[in-house]
Amino acid sequence: MNAVTISPPPEADTAPVDVILPCLNEAGALPWVLDRVPAGWRALVVDNGSTDGSAELARSLGATVVHETRRGFGAACHAGLLAADADIVCFCDCDASLDPSLLVPFVRAVRAGTADLVLGRRRPRPGAWPAHARAGNLALARMLRRRTGLRLHDLGPLRAARRADLLALGLTDRRSGYPLQMVVRAADAGLRVAERDVPYLPRTGASKVTGTWRGTWQAVRDMRRVLAEAPATGGAPCPTSRGADLP
Repeated sequence: MNAVTISPPPEADTAPVDVILPCLNEAGALPWVLDRVPAGWRALVVDNGSTDGSAELARSLGATVVHETRRGFGAACHAGLLAADADIVCFCDCDASLDPSLLVPFVRAVRAGTADLVLGRRRPRPGAWPAHARAGNLALARMLRRRTGLRLHDLGPLRAARRADLLALGLTDRRSGYPLQMVVRAADAGLRVAERDVPYLPRTGASKVTGTWRGTWQAVRDMRRVLAEAPATGGAPCPTSRGADLP
């Protein structure tokens, strides 16, 4: 019998992936985070005005450093998106609460075409998620369901999608509403959104968003503004955009 040569899929697991890591004074967490970025993927650390040497440390550990002078979580994330050049991009917090190695199945789902945007549903470990922040996230997820029809449980920062799809959404929020706006506009555009369980660990250092009442209130205000946006398509979300769990 003649040998059969099986060609690899058009997008093998070795294809480039950019991991966007928004960073503000995360020197204590960077070594752990960067050590867990999958081999062959590029870590894009977006320094948002750190004063603790985060940018220099990230560069010494092999990351590509992008500087974003405009303060804001969304500003840092979007600067990373613009600086990326891989077809598939991922986002991950830079505080050691989430393990970037868990993004591998997210990327596989996007490449396989089973989802266009994959989100990590955070499953907190002891001490990882303040009660007020968890309650706020639950309420936000419920409002998102009413707004878009997506059956999601979390709007966590661990996510993967094709860069072109995200750029086409025309994201404008540059503060705490950026992750939510990404999901809302993805639903309006008919993209398939899915979520996958991931462990959520106690973060290194204090949160810039939910670590203070001021930060929490600012985040809530930003997200309410996003939810008040009219659907970009002027109609109901596409049925194929409804959230689903991935194994």
